[in-house]
Amino acid sequence: MHAFPPFARAEVPAASHRPHVATRLAGVRAHSLALAAPLSAEDQCVQSMPDASPTKWHLAHTSWFFEAVVLVPHAPGYEPFNPAFFLLFNSYYESLGPRHPRPQRGLLTRPALDEVLAYRDHVDRAMQRFISGADDRRWEAAAPLVELGLNHEQQHQELILTDILHVLSCNPLRPAYQDSGAPGLRLAASTSAAQWIDMPGGVLDVGHDGEGFAFDNETPRHPVLLAPYRIADRLVTCGDYAQFIADGGYRRPALWLSDGWAAVQAGGWKAPAYWIAPGDAQAPAAHWQVFGLHGVRPLDPAAPVSQLSFYEAAAYAEWANARLPTESEWESAFAAPGITQMTGQVWQWTRSSYDPYPGFRPWAGAVGEYNGKFMVGQLVLRGASSATAAGHTRPTYRNFFPPAARWQFTGLRLAKDAAHADA
Repeated sequence: MHAFPPFARAEVPAASHRPHVATRLAGVRAHSLALAAPLSAEDQCVQSMPDASPTKWHLAHTSWFFEAVVLVPHAPGYEPFNPAFFLLFNSYYESLGPRHPRPQRGLLTRPALDEVLAYRDHVDRAMQRFISGADDRRWEAAAPLVELGLNHEQQHQELILTDILHVLSCNPLRPAYQDSGAPGLRLAASTSAAQWIDMPGGVLDVGHDGEGFAFDNETPRHPVLLAPYRIADRLVTCGDYAQFIADGGYRRPALWLSDGWAAVQAGGWKAPAYWIAPGDAQAPAAHWQVFGLHGVRPLDPAAPVSQLSFYEAAAYAEWANARLPTESEWESAFAAPGITQMTGQVWQWTRSSYDPYPGFRPWAGAVGEYNGKFMVGQLVLRGASSATAAGHTRPTYRNFFPPAARWQFTGLRLAKDAAHADA
């Protein structure tokens, strides 16, 4: 078993690269604060549902990660900012001690936001001292964990946006996160009809190839056998989805998986999350509105549909006489000629359950809890959204959520079996 995550073998920053790592750390940490800047202290303390976390908690937890995973085990003489924070801001790392219950993070009115910001500053200063001053042996052991911490914080930057959007959606005033300049305002429009791209299938390699950073769940690279298939050249748009709604999509149980139909009934779903009906569910898309990071805006029929659960994506695919691609199909089509909107728009549901790849081994130590223990009851999403941090995408990235989740920037792309393409 490796003493550090396997990706360290491919990318251990040398001493001469430390200034670059220090600069990246400062930039990533500053970006988290910039995302929180439009929010009041009251905004940052609210937890609107058990699956979402307060902004203040995200800011503290990402600091806890660097403290607990890098500084405490690798920086001699490091003094924690407040030992009680190890309990408050541990997410799910059982090997690192007890933690505050996830559904109760919104009850943490103390520490106040100012103290959380002071905590971040304390950790930032200690990390910069460690990067510049650690001896080569300690740096070699810790450098992969610093890289993991940077990618971990970028994941939470997207969660800051998706979680606060859910918070603000619960307010009857529907306030905007930010009037202008925030992520997620404009998605790439698709005004032409979707076209089918023929993919030949065959034995293809999928998974990370070992160059650069990857999470452990992207490995090992392995061959898969794909039958010939067809995949849509673009994402399903809001206008496309409005036709599904107008055709009674949310009233036709035959289109839905059993658990999905139960979710529709239990949740009273009639449209994607944050869509505001015009009073007539059969009205054209131009009459709908949507609540987003910039408040309530007219729905753009040409923009990719977002805030869909897997159940809704699968029901739409059934209605469209198609299906969702598997994650291997999606990855194999990533660079296909003519394909568009693979990243930077919405995460795309696949028909693949979140399972380990053949030969998967979690990282050694506490970070082994990062991904592997969640490989049950979840579906894989591919691509990236408009809220994903810059530079935090790659074709092999495996995002995952339970099938009913619909507060993320999640949409879909259609696929078909080649043998049934014209059925």
